[in-house]
Amino acid sequence: MTTLLEQEKIQQQFKERMNEDELLNCMRCGFCLPTCPTYIESGYKESHSPRGRIAMMKAVVDGIVEPDEDFERSLELCLGCRACEPVCPSGVNYGHLLEEARDIINQNKKHSLPVRALRKTVFEGLFPHQNRMRTMVGLLGFYQRSGIQTLARKTGYFGLLPDNLATMEKVLPKVPTIKEMKNRPEHLPAITEKVHKVAFFSGCLMDTMFMKTNDSTMKLLQLAGCEIVIPKEQTCCGALHGHSGEKDSAKELAKKNIAAFEDLGADFIITNAGGCGAFLVDYDHLLKDDPVWSERAVAFKEKIKDISEILVSVSFHKKVKLELPPQVITYQDSCHLRNVMKTASAPRTLMTSIKGVQYKEMIEADRCCGSAGIYNIVESEMSMVMLDYKMVQAKATHATTIVTANPGCLLQMQLGIEREGLSNKMRAVHIVDLLAEAAKGANSPIENI
Repeated sequence: MTTLLEQEKIQQQFKERMNEDELLNCMRCGFCLPTCPTYIESGYKESHSPRGRIAMMKAVVDGIVEPDEDFERSLELCLGCRACEPVCPSGVNYGHLLEEARDIINQNKKHSLPVRALRKTVFEGLFPHQNRMRTMVGLLGFYQRSGIQTLARKTGYFGLLPDNLATMEKVLPKVPTIKEMKNRPEHLPAITEKVHKVAFFSGCLMDTMFMKTNDSTMKLLQLAGCEIVIPKEQTCCGALHGHSGEKDSAKELAKKNIAAFEDLGADFIITNAGGCGAFLVDYDHLLKDDPVWSERAVAFKEKIKDISEILVSVSFHKKVKLELPPQVITYQDSCHLRNVMKTASAPRTLMTSIKGVQYKEMIEADRCCGSAGIYNIVESEMSMVMLDYKMVQAKATHATTIVTANPGCLLQMQLGIEREGLSNKMRAVHIVDLLAEAAKGANSPIENI
C-alpha cells in the first residue's frame, strides 16, 4: 500500500516530470476505446482505457486526484500495447506517458523486501549481462536434457503451480547448450550479390532461448545479399526496464547499444523481435534531454529496421524460391511491431509469397494476445482472458500454423494451443523460422549456409 508521504512525492514528481502538453493533446474523443483490450475486457471501465488513464494522470498533476492504489492498479493493468496510438487523431504518445508515470511511481514507492530483491535480480543482475543470461538458459537446457524435466512431469510437481505457469513450462523451446550460446559469430559475408551491409541486434533472450531463430535470421540476411556485423558489445535493449519503471537503467543500456553500433558503417540495424525493435526506435525519446546522447540516439533510430522490412525491400521473396507442404497459415501481429514500428504489410507480403500455403487473415490479428513482456505472469487472469479470445479467432481461420514476429507472442500462442489441446493439430512459429523452412523446402542455398 502506498503511504500518504509516498503519494505526496509521487504527486510532486507528476507535476515536475509529466509532459502536460502531451496530456492536454488528448481530446477525450474515444477513438482509442475500441482498440484497448483492457477497456473491453474490464466491461468498458473508463479507468482502464487510454483516455481514462490520461485523464487520471492529468488529475494527479492538477492535484485533483491522489495517486492511490486504484490509480496504480489502472496503470499496472495496462498492457502497453499502444494500439491506441495509430487511431488517435491528435497523435498522443500514450506509451511515453505510461512509461513516465510508471517510473515516477516505482522510484517513489517503497517496495517490500522480496519485491526489491526480485527487481534487483532481474533488472540489474540478469538482463544487462549476457553471460548470466547464457548461464540461466543453460540451466534450463540442463533441466530439459538431463531427465529432470521428465521426472518433474511424471511426479505431478507442476500440479502445485498455477495452471498457466504449469502449461507455460510445456511450451518452452528446447534451448541450446552454454557452449553453443558462447560460440556466436561477429561477422558474416553475403552469399549472393551484396546489396547492404547490416548490423544485427541479436538481443538477450533471442540469442539464448531463441538462438535458432537468430541463426535463421542471419541465414536469410546472407541469402538476401547482406553482409552482417554482430557487435559483441551490444546488450539488452532495455524494454523490460523501460516498461517496468526502471527508466534510468533503460537509459544506460540504450547508451551502451548506441555506442556499440554507431561506428560499424552499417546501412541498417536489423531486429527480429517486435518488442525490442519498438524500444530501440524510441531511444531518441528516451535520451531526448541528454545533450551528449540525444543526436546520437536519433542517428541510431533512423537505422532500425525489422527483418521483414529489409527482406521485402531487397525483394527476397522474388529472388528466392519459397515452398512448403500444403497448409493454412495465419498471422498474429506483434503489437509493438505494428503500432510502434509501423510494420504490418511486410510480414504478410512474405508469407503470401510462399508456394503451398493458403493465408487466412485472422479477425483482429492486431489485437494484443496478452503476452506483453511478463504481463502473462504478473497479470495472468487478464492475460488468459485475452488469450482465450485470440484462440477463438485463430481457430476460426482453420489454420494449422500461427505465425508471429516476437518471442513473447510466440510463447503466448504456443500456450494458447496447449490450453486448447491442439498441439497435435496446430503450431506457432516465428516468421523467420517459417521463411527458413520454406527456403529449405524449395532447395535453396540456405541449407549450405
